[in-house]
Amino acid sequence: MSPVDLFTTASALPDAWSSHLLARVGTAGVKVLRMDGRPLPPETHGAPEVLLVLDGRLELFVAGTAVSVAPGGMYRVPAGAPHAVRPGSHGTLVIVEAPEE
Repeated sequence: MSPVDLFTTASALPDAWSSHLLARVGTAGVKVLRMDGRPLPPETHGAPEVLLVLDGRLELFVAGTAVSVAPGGMYRVPAGAPHAVRPGSHGTLVIVEAPEE
């Protein structure tokens, strides 16, 4: 596999919040996306996911608690935890997600 420029890949995506699968590591998928400030409705997954903020900021509600992740930060959303993107999330985000259990 050749090196991937995450910023170029994210900026080339047709829509914000539309993730692109970059690779698989074992059964986990590694995705990149562009955040544009819009909130997203709550969702829940049967497996944990790791969110890595490359630039910008990620604002979440996780199980009713406000969480803010700065550039260079990482947050692990537990399996089954309802989480929603709050307004103001912007920049480049990498998601590592395992298949649903």
